[in-house]
Amino acid sequence: MIVRRTVSLGSLLLFAACSGAASEDAAPAAATVEAAVATVTTERFAGAIDAVGTVTVRPGHLASLGAPGAARVSAVRVSVGDRVHAGTVLVELDHAPFDAAVQGASAALLTAQRAQERAQRLVDEGIAPRKDLDLAISDLAQAASAAATARRLRALATLRSPIDGVVTRLTATLGASVDGAASLVEVADPRFVDVVLNVSATEAAQISKGAAVSLTAGAAEGADTLGTGVVTTIAGAIDSVTRTVAVRVAAPKTVRALRIGESVNGRIALDQRVDAVLVPAAAVVPDGDEYRVFVVDTAGVAHARTVEVGARRDGRIEITSGLKASERIVTDGAYQVDDGVHIVARKK
Repeated sequence: MIVRRTVSLGSLLLFAACSGAASEDAAPAAATVEAAVATVTTERFAGAIDAVGTVTVRPGHLASLGAPGAARVSAVRVSVGDRVHAGTVLVELDHAPFDAAVQGASAALLTAQRAQERAQRLVDEGIAPRKDLDLAISDLAQAASAAATARRLRALATLRSPIDGVVTRLTATLGASVDGAASLVEVADPRFVDVVLNVSATEAAQISKGAAVSLTAGAAEGADTLGTGVVTTIAGAIDSVTRTVAVRVAAPKTVRALRIGESVNGRIALDQRVDAVLVPAAAVVPDGDEYRVFVVDTAGVAHARTVEVGARRDGRIEITSGLKASERIVTDGAYQVDDGVHIVARKK
């Protein structure tokens, strides 16, 4: 037997009203976060950029020597760190293949000389055409060039330092077979070194040629002061490996001599700005490759805003774009804030 149940319209309306009331009661209230809030102002600011770099040899004062051709290392006369003078023998290669090349080129030159003399005589006697003499002269010139090259390569089989300096790299191994594709020894003049600092592309855009750079060595706490340098060049391209821009700093006078390959910290002074927008570092929150701050409106609601940052100094960060004076932002506790939350100003 089928039982039919009848529900009145009033019951349905009463059920709907109760359901609606329950839904309203279950709706979550807007989140509230207590945080420090401050009004953005501008002020005179001379920022600085901190960077880490390496002492490198100035272009033109580094020599890299390799084998002039396929050969075998017969002697290694130096070690890394040795001081050498111009003309000092660094590495010697087996001369046998180079001597053989010189003998072959000399024989070819002698043959070409005789051929040219014979062609000259035949042309003078009217027996041979002028073109035979021209060809013989060309062959002689090529043979003379080949002989000169062979003699030059034999001389280069003894690797000598072209400058006064220090051996900074040595890959030659006694008895090893080598070719002309790789460097066997490098010599650098430690009197001509610069500090190359690595900065981001954004930071590089703020640096001016001639800017003063304070140089230190060691950990941040208790770092040794080395002296002051000057920015000489700012690379026009980003390094494909480090994704940074190289800033070369000349430091002719330092507390002590800089050593090639040494790690150095540099603080690059920036041009002073009279209306810089500065905020506490705690107000800036990283967001992937970007940065954001939370702007608080008149109703006390926080809104996330992407900004561009500049120099950092003494616990503050310069905002170069995205924020203006008179706006209110979350200055402390920003990491606990989300977009759209209600901010209760923390009492000082």
